[in-house]
Amino acid sequence: MAKAKSAPSFPLERVRNIGIAAHVDAGKTTLTERVLFYTGASHKIGEVHHGNATMDWQAEEQEHGITITSAVTQCPWKDHLIQVVDTPGHVDFTIEVERSMRVLDAAVIVMDGVRGVEPQTETVWRQANKFDVPRVVFINKMDKPGADFERVLETIRKRLGERPVPVCIPVIHSKTVLHLVEQNAWEFHGERGEEVVVRDLTADEAEIVAQQRETLLLGLGDFDEDLADKVLMEEEIDADELWSVLARLTREGLVRPAFSGSALRNWGVQPLLDAVLKLMPNPLERPAARGEDAQGEDMLVEMTNDEPLVALAFKVQLLDGRRHVFARLYRGTLKPGDEVMLAGRDMKERVARVFDISANKKTRIEIARAGQIVVLAGLRHASTGDTLCDPETPVLLEPIDAREPVLGLAIEPRSSKDEEKMLEVIRKVTEEDPTLRFEEDEETGQRILKGMGELHLQIAFERLEREFGLQLNVGRPRVMLRESVASSGSARGSVDRVIDGSAGRIELKAEVLVAVEPRERATGVELICEPRWNPADYTPTDDQVQAVQQGAADALTGGPLQGGKLEDVKVTVREVQTFEGAASVQALRIAASTGVREALKDAGGQLLQPIMAVEVVVPDENTGGVLGDLQSRGATIVGHEADGGITSIKAECGLTKLLGYTTELRSQTRGRGQFTMEFSRFDSI
Repeated sequence: MAKAKSAPSFPLERVRNIGIAAHVDAGKTTLTERVLFYTGASHKIGEVHHGNATMDWQAEEQEHGITITSAVTQCPWKDHLIQVVDTPGHVDFTIEVERSMRVLDAAVIVMDGVRGVEPQTETVWRQANKFDVPRVVFINKMDKPGADFERVLETIRKRLGERPVPVCIPVIHSKTVLHLVEQNAWEFHGERGEEVVVRDLTADEAEIVAQQRETLLLGLGDFDEDLADKVLMEEEIDADELWSVLARLTREGLVRPAFSGSALRNWGVQPLLDAVLKLMPNPLERPAARGEDAQGEDMLVEMTNDEPLVALAFKVQLLDGRRHVFARLYRGTLKPGDEVMLAGRDMKERVARVFDISANKKTRIEIARAGQIVVLAGLRHASTGDTLCDPETPVLLEPIDAREPVLGLAIEPRSSKDEEKMLEVIRKVTEEDPTLRFEEDEETGQRILKGMGELHLQIAFERLEREFGLQLNVGRPRVMLRESVASSGSARGSVDRVIDGSAGRIELKAEVLVAVEPRERATGVELICEPRWNPADYTPTDDQVQAVQQGAADALTGGPLQGGKLEDVKVTVREVQTFEGAASVQALRIAASTGVREALKDAGGQLLQPIMAVEVVVPDENTGGVLGDLQSRGATIVGHEADGGITSIKAECGLTKLLGYTTELRSQTRGRGQFTMEFSRFDSI
């Protein structure tokens, strides 16, 4: 670890916070490696297939050849500082993309030049939409047979409903890109593509650029009247004006500029870096973060160093065996030794160290400023989504939502001596990853580790063994079921007993009428507690009203069949019988809880399983067999389409029928098929 130093003195106007995201194996880590090399942040190019990529530093990432955890780094480019987050592409690690998008100002979405928009591309695109992140597209692997720039643009229009506009188009046979804004050609020479030659267009290239530039101008002219008028009048539009319009429309999300090249073959990356500076917003140009003040009033957090601290903890990770918190500063400054408040949790902590981070390499700094992404040591309780703020000026930012896990495995230590160690290690790992959950099954006494899928849990177990030396026995995969009700039902919950205690004789007597009914799928649980109180002239106290509400809520923690978490149920507390003074707070809570449980039984329980949105991409010749196999698993085929010898099949299927499907698909397609699934909803088995 390097010694403490001052943070880079780049003004916010010359800072870009960007993420690189894509479907698995589209080449985003390979692209990030080139970005680090060309900017001078790294003196060598690591390769994913060699297991030495700078950003894939975890042993599991190097072994599996995929990105598992988002990695942060910084690199200078033409008097600017680019903070880069390389995110995972596999859907099991989608929380890493979610929380990264939350703190980014812009994103580069990488797409395969042959496959175009793939299943996980759609997922990361939705995540970017959720946080209104401006983005550009880098169409990668243009050296592969079958790569087609125009076809990829068409998949963006068709599958994402977006307006891509070409900026750099490839000349595949010569490792050249033609720049439509600058109207010149870029060639990439040298062993690693570090020698860039910008030259005038040949006659043939000028003809291609003229056609494609018209597409660009017409696309922008749809949103800019001045530009449209100049296009109609056939006036010359200089590069500066075109960059200005393109930047504005990109930041407003109206168009998506498209670049091209091959990161692995070292061409097309430098024009993308230039475009990041020209098109992507700096922290001051992004909308102010939304939050709440100490009174719970909505407020905007403006990006400035001159106001009290507001930062968002977006990730917890163990580095060098110690707990570290990744944070984005939205306001103020932060120094080692500063005390911060965890907003909404009435808890204060002291920051011991502040670091810049490059993958897993930390550099101590003396001060962090608004707009920076830094790593903090010394925070024992801060977790993903917490707001870190000045104790004298509490501010609560919007939290980060973590998705519910859908698959569980029973675990136990191989040696009983490791019982306490297992509990401590699992606690640390689940703090890092909010989509990993650990709990004990009350009926069986088994410890269950839950995750987003088979690969997610496999990686977790590999880490537990490698990092902590924890040997575990692991059971068979267990799909996490939920419960609902099959029909409407109602019941009266009552309590009528006398308790003799040290405080004297206490009579508990109350009765509560409760009705339940099913709701539409994926609408959750609704509790309506506005009952009629009897006798008619009875006026309940606030404590009595709260007791009925709490009692009803107590019974909603589990369903009527297996005690599983409830989904899609409406519960209405209709009537409360108080029996004059006998309806104590305790009696009302017991009666309400009993009424809800009995009403759920009366309605009839129903088990729900996770339904997954599935996309399978296979060669055309395997389509029939794969469709038949999916249908034999009870899948509902939503649709399929063929393009360029590849068929994409969309379906919905219960998770129980998809365990181990990846292996089966590889066997059916001789390793050429791809399969992704994403949780859609819970539905009946």
